[in-house]
Amino acid sequence: MTNTLKFDALQVGDKLPTFEPAPVSRLALALYCGASGDHNPIHVDIDFARASGLPDVIAHGMLSMAWLGQVLTQWAPQTALRQYSVRFAAMTTVGECIRCSGTVLEKLERHGEHLARVELVAANQDGVVKLTGEALVALS
Repeated sequence: MTNTLKFDALQVGDKLPTFEPAPVSRLALALYCGASGDHNPIHVDIDFARASGLPDVIAHGMLSMAWLGQVLTQWAPQTALRQYSVRFAAMTTVGECIRCSGTVLEKLERHGEHLARVELVAANQDGVVKLTGEALVALS
């Protein structure tokens, strides 16, 4: 993917295409355990989760961060990303549908490079925010 985003054409307030993964499933969490190497039982063992005071297992925070990152990489090539940070706001549980979105907050120039500062949000089907973030993306 080449960066076809044009600095002059982009406006503050522009929305990025959303990303909506399949509803959180036990299978997805188990597969992510294997892929990430994060085998914390809080993500796959319901008895462990209940003993920890939770009603069920919870999704990996980094899985949610990856989904939010897909908003960026479906909008711009990965090579255009200059910064990406998130803040975890709430646990994500089995069965939730997560909608990831982004909005252009600012256009700026830094070190001779045109950039867009983007706000990112991942929320469930009820509007409960799970993750917020920001990114800087280079534009042509």
